[in-house]
Amino acid sequence: MVRDNEGMRTQLERFQEALSGRELDGAIIAAPEALSSVNLRYLSGFTGSSAFLVIAPTKAWILTDFRYVEQAQKEAPDFELVRHRPKVSESIAELLRQESMRRVGFEADKLPVAMFQAWSDAFGVTLQPLDGLVEHLRLIKTDWEIDAIRTAAKVAGEALTGVISGLVGKRENDIALELEWAMRQGGAEAVAFATIVASGERGSMPHGLPTHRAVQTGELVTIDFGARIHGYHSDETVTLATGPVSDELAHIFAVVAKAQKAGVRAVRPGVKSHEVDAAARAVIDEAGYGEHFGHGTGHGIGLEVHEAPFAHPMRPGTDHVLESGMTITVEPGIYLPGKGGVRIEDTLVVTDTGAEYLTRVPKEFRIV
Repeated sequence: MVRDNEGMRTQLERFQEALSGRELDGAIIAAPEALSSVNLRYLSGFTGSSAFLVIAPTKAWILTDFRYVEQAQKEAPDFELVRHRPKVSESIAELLRQESMRRVGFEADKLPVAMFQAWSDAFGVTLQPLDGLVEHLRLIKTDWEIDAIRTAAKVAGEALTGVISGLVGKRENDIALELEWAMRQGGAEAVAFATIVASGERGSMPHGLPTHRAVQTGELVTIDFGARIHGYHSDETVTLATGPVSDELAHIFAVVAKAQKAGVRAVRPGVKSHEVDAAARAVIDEAGYGEHFGHGTGHGIGLEVHEAPFAHPMRPGTDHVLESGMTITVEPGIYLPGKGGVRIEDTLVVTDTGAEYLTRVPKEFRIV
C-alpha cells in the first residue's frame, strides 16, 4: 500500500475520507477477470486479475477466489480478506447487510449493465456512481509513485540507448523487439504499451506500429516507447535521423522541438492543462503546420498510460488546473503524408516551482 506525501495516509484512507464527504456508507470497486481495474490496484495494492473491494469509511474488505487468497493476504494487508462464494454478489450483499450500508458508491463507467442489474437485485441498497472519485485521487502522485515512473523511464531510456546505433537496414519490427527485450532485461516488468517505430514516409502516422519495412539512410525514424515498473508506466518519443534529411524534414523537426520546449515551459502549478497544449500548438500554427498536428499535446501517466490531466484543445470536463505532484507528457508533432513526420515527447512531474523531467533521453536533432 502506497503512502501519500502528506500525513502518511494511504490511498485507502484518503478514499475513505472522500466517501464520508459524499455521505456514502461505502463503495464497491470491482475487477473481475473481464473487467480489471487499475483503481482496485491503486486502493489495495492487489495485482491479481480477479477481486472486489468493499470499502466503508473505517473498514475495508477484499473479496477474491481460491487462486488469489495467499496473494491478496500479502499485497493488500490493509484489507480484511474474504474468500467469496461462487456467486460473488451474495458475499458482497452479506457484507453490506452486516455493516448496515444503505448508500453505496460504484464505478458506473466500469460496471457492465448485467452486473449492475444483478447487484441492484441482490443488494437492496441505493447504488450511487462515484463519478471519477478514485481517478481524482490518482491525479496527485505520491513520492513513491513518481519514483516508480522515474525508474521506468530510466530503464526505458537505457534500453533505447543500447539499440539505436546502426538502425539502417534493420526492420521496424526488429527494432521494436530489440527495444522491448532490452527493457525487460533492464528490469521492466512489462512494456508500457505496444512500441511504435515509424520510419521514412510512415512517420506521418502518429501511431504507426512497426512493420517489415527496413530503415533507410537519410530519413527520420520516430520511436514511441515506455517501460512499466510496479504497475507504473513511462512514456517518451524520439525522432532520429539516419543521415542528412531534406530541408523540409529538418525544418519541421526544428519547429516541433521549439513547440515542445514551449509546452514544457508552460508546465507549472496554477496553469490549466489546455494552456500547455495552447503553448505548443501556437508555435506549430505560426509555422504554418497547424493542420498537420491533429492530436493533443499531452496526458497524465501513472497506473495507466493515458490518464488525467489531459493537455489538448479545451473540451468541457477535461481541463485541470495543474498542481504539484501531477504528471504530464508534452508531445507535439507534425505529420506530412507521403514525406514523414516528427514527434518529440517527454514526461514531467509538476513541482512547487515548475516541472521536473522524468524522462532523460536527449531530444535534440541527431544522426544515428
